Amino acid sequence: MPGRPLDASARGAGLFGAAPQSVPVFVAAVLEPLIAVACLLGVQLALGEPFDRPVMLLSILVLVLVFPGTSRFLEPLFSSAVDILLAWVAVLSILALCGYATDSIKFFEPEVLGLWMVLVPPMQFAAVLIGRAAMRSHAAQPDLRRAALVVGGSELAAQVGHALQQRSTQGVTFVGYIEDRRDIRTHPEVLPRIVGGIDDIAACVQRLHVREVYITLQLGTAERVRNLLMALQDTTASIYFVPDFKGVKLVQGRMLSMAGMPVFALLDSPFVGINALVKRASDIVLASLILLLVSPLMLALAVGVKLSSPGPVIFRQRRNGLDGREITVYKFRSMTTQDNGAHVAQATRGDARITRFGAFMRRTSLDELPQFVNVLQGRMSVVGPRPHAVAHNEFYRPHIQRYMVRHKVRPGITGWAQVNGCRGETEVVEKMQQRVDHDIDYLRNWSLRMDLHIIARTVHLVLFDRDAY
Repeated sequence: MPGRPLDASARGAGLFGAAPQSVPVFVAAVLEPLIAVACLLGVQLALGEPFDRPVMLLSILVLVLVFPGTSRFLEPLFSSAVDILLAWVAVLSILALCGYATDSIKFFEPEVLGLWMVLVPPMQFAAVLIGRAAMRSHAAQPDLRRAALVVGGSELAAQVGHALQQRSTQGVTFVGYIEDRRDIRTHPEVLPRIVGGIDDIAACVQRLHVREVYITLQLGTAERVRNLLMALQDTTASIYFVPDFKGVKLVQGRMLSMAGMPVFALLDSPFVGINALVKRASDIVLASLILLLVSPLMLALAVGVKLSSPGPVIFRQRRNGLDGREITVYKFRSMTTQDNGAHVAQATRGDARITRFGAFMRRTSLDELPQFVNVLQGRMSVVGPRPHAVAHNEFYRPHIQRYMVRHKVRPGITGWAQVNGCRGETEVVEKMQQRVDHDIDYLRNWSLRMDLHIIARTVHLVLFDRDAY
């Protein structure tokens, strides 16, 4: 069963338990959806409206769609405010789409919806301010603070020490490092605050009243780690091991349990366990609603393609999908040719193969609409790395490191790379490298909120970007 992603402050597994999670952070995880529902019910009450079935159904939808922000109390205030606003706009967009498709908006008074839409973000941000103040008050109590130290003198040790210092508002007091090497002990500018050596670590823990010890020694020093653990078992400190994955860029790094054995995932798909259900459910809901809304437009486009040039309406192309398996992707045909063999020439600006009607569709991305059928088939996702032609994959995979990692998830109709400017022709390898870097960044940081953010930015690009071809 998949465990939680490795925490940024200590990417490792606790030897005697998971790293402590503060109660305020748990509160932050459930606060936003509850506030949104409370505001809805409060507005209904204030305006004298009944608590009928549509209100209850809307409340349930809000609880599902408002994705909890677990780091609201920890991230900078400006970032929290922007995230809250963007997340709320995304939720309102989905609700508006659902309301329009089901004709259920008529069950709500406009005054209720208007006041509710405006009230929720400031209330959520006010809760963040109160939560941060509560965390500071909680962390200021001397009896509740936890002293922590780091064992090791590597770059990783310095990163863990810095991360612990950032957790001061969570009740952590970083007291320093344990290190034996003379070259580091005699140069405090390299690693300041060395409080002792490994041989006297138990005494340091007792003297400094340490409650958390983070070990960052390399995996190859097994005997050294074993002796260290033996010494620390004579104390009451919690012990955490932070594996040194120097030179390895983790993608969805997490700890798993297999028959009671700890297993570290170094490169994995973000869509496992509950995440896979959330991703697939959101794909089905969004693809179904969009196809329902744009079906008249798709019919008009099909007629336009048929009249613009000889050939089929739908262009089917072989592309690589999940785990590199070959899939067939649908598009409205925008060219006079249908390249689908061992060599596929990319479209260029002013390409003679593109029809006049095809140029219009490509500029507005309307040629991609049939791919929502691919989403319902399970071949694609609404958001994910864009699928490339099989011929292009065979060309780029030996030239770009980690190129095939992007196939750990279903390809998407839109993606993180596309909304960051990495779209269109990749006439040089460096451009494809940028696209792949963004795709891997998406795999590393995926969340439902990120998907909604990408969809919102895609809509903006479709409406206002005039550089597509």
